[in-house]
Amino acid sequence: MRGARSHPSGSLVRHGRRVSLRTLSAHDYGQWIEIRDRCRDWLVPWEPRPAGAPVPPEDRNSFAARCSLRERERQMATGYGFGIFVGDRLVGELTLSSVQRGPFQSAYVGYWVDQGCAGRGYVPEAVVVALAFAFDELGLHRIEISIIPRNDRSLRVVEKLGIRFEGTAERFLQINGVWEDHCRFAITQEEWVVRRDELVGGWLDPIED
Repeated sequence: MRGARSHPSGSLVRHGRRVSLRTLSAHDYGQWIEIRDRCRDWLVPWEPRPAGAPVPPEDRNSFAARCSLRERERQMATGYGFGIFVGDRLVGELTLSSVQRGPFQSAYVGYWVDQGCAGRGYVPEAVVVALAFAFDELGLHRIEISIIPRNDRSLRVVEKLGIRFEGTAERFLQINGVWEDHCRFAITQEEWVVRRDELVGGWLDPIED
């Protein structure tokens, strides 16, 4: 999906074969809240949240404030939040967060997808779009994806892409109020250089007839 489309002014957009990553704006609230309401039981159990903390507010004003925060992070180059789109339909989100420069040159990738769109390969494709952006445009050196060991659906994403497993971090992050172990997967710039044609050709380039 590399053709020109109409996007909100100032949006950052990167295209894959079927999906596009685009920074969200207040205009996306209707699609976003529809997914959140319909897929709440699918999404909430996997979300980072301290014990006792409520689910963040999801009203229109809170969503607009969240989009503004993401935009400030983008302007400061500390993080990049994207909606995952198939055509004009929002199907999930992907974040490139905790961008560190200096001697680290690293970031984390996180993602979620509409339950009704799971299993279609949209997330692996979106991750490859994000890797191309992180390595080829931002010049980062290392990208990490951390996944709860029992989250089989998320694990299938890194398995499909062949992202290297680095080990398990015990009680790494509070998820829905519980300190959860996380499997840590990573890819470096050196690995990306070796695997770029494979990943881009397999997931992003148009399929030739």
